[in-house]
Amino acid sequence: MNQLYERLVNKQEKLSLVGLGYVGMPIAVAFARKINVIGYDLNKKKIELYKNGVDPTREVGNDTIRNTTVEFTADETKLREAKFHIVAVPTPVNDDHTPDLSPVEGASTILGRNLTKGSVVVFESTVYPGVTEDVCVPILEKESGLKCGVDFKIGYSPERINPGDKVHRLETIKKIVSGMDEETLDCVAKVYELVVDAGVHRAESIKVAEAAKVIENSQRDINIAFMNELSIIFNKMGIDTKSVLEAAGTKWNFLKFYPGLVGGHCIGVDPYYLTYKAEMLGYHSQIILSGRRINDDMGKYCAENCVKNLIAADKAVKGAKVAILGFTFKENCPDTRNTKIIDIVNELKEYGIQPVIADPQADADEAKRLYGVEFVDLDSIRDMDAVILAVAHTEFTSFTMDAVDKFFGKGRKVLLDLKGLLNRKEYEAAGYSYWRL
Repeated sequence: MNQLYERLVNKQEKLSLVGLGYVGMPIAVAFARKINVIGYDLNKKKIELYKNGVDPTREVGNDTIRNTTVEFTADETKLREAKFHIVAVPTPVNDDHTPDLSPVEGASTILGRNLTKGSVVVFESTVYPGVTEDVCVPILEKESGLKCGVDFKIGYSPERINPGDKVHRLETIKKIVSGMDEETLDCVAKVYELVVDAGVHRAESIKVAEAAKVIENSQRDINIAFMNELSIIFNKMGIDTKSVLEAAGTKWNFLKFYPGLVGGHCIGVDPYYLTYKAEMLGYHSQIILSGRRINDDMGKYCAENCVKNLIAADKAVKGAKVAILGFTFKENCPDTRNTKIIDIVNELKEYGIQPVIADPQADADEAKRLYGVEFVDLDSIRDMDAVILAVAHTEFTSFTMDAVDKFFGKGRKVLLDLKGLLNRKEYEAAGYSYWRL
């Protein structure tokens, strides 16, 4: 195993990345600065973009993609040239909130078919404890005809990349690493230390590393759910939640979380992986699932408040002209997968409102494919009854009141500033009906 590390560094062996999305691609690019890397993805269209120096994820930028030495390919047999494999495919949930392991199973099948003796396979996908050993290993063994622990070794190192975040990058976030035995752990740790300046934490087992990943996001989910519940309570009391949090936040140990729509494929998904495994063992989760319930209902809650404010402003609800600004699951990131803004859209439709949506950052093709949503230009948004400012994109944080005024038509202006980007007092003084979480 230690020879494998040396051979990678001396460029006698290659590392492969299976899955080149928001997580896998930055990892491939980082490793390529030190060693030889094969970047594999099923999606031929995506591979063509990378080959042409285009970064659709905007995680590293076109210049970096243009100049990287990663060998981008959609040909799975290329994986046979590598001895150290990192699997970074998404692990979504089904509509009934059960884990959808098909991407990680599919990746294991493809890798298994092309696995050679003496390889190390490291999974990065978020899973519940046990998936790497109980689900992935049997597939790798079956497809390759090799024996785990004898012919190849496995490890797990959960991704902690924060899409759209230019500060917390692969290099600057401490990396959890694990391996099936001491020798594998040592090899995996050394390989990641090549690119992770912040260093690694050696977990004592693969299951410990899997569990750590799942609870990181579950903790965040629960904290945001608490803030969302407070927001619902304070709105009923006529108290501004943001002001309450600013006041409470002056205490040294108060955790600074804010209410909001929890989407994306980590925080809104990972808790379900943990509760699913718990259910299998006969334990019905209470805190985690109640947090999920609150967060899953927030889109509906925002839409209801839009309707209530329209009624209070003497506007007809059915056929009301409503604009939603922002559609991605988080600010300054083109990713629309598992966005909760769609919940607002669907709920408004139930009231006979067909909202127009603008998002200068979003991946428009993806939004059309996944949700049937077509974006409009910001400049075309005029004569609105209500505007929902849903995502804190840089383009929106600098709005002046003049710019916001232009979106509206006659009558009272209903503004839902979900992220609290604007100055509440100024807008209320100007006669707006202003609402925020």
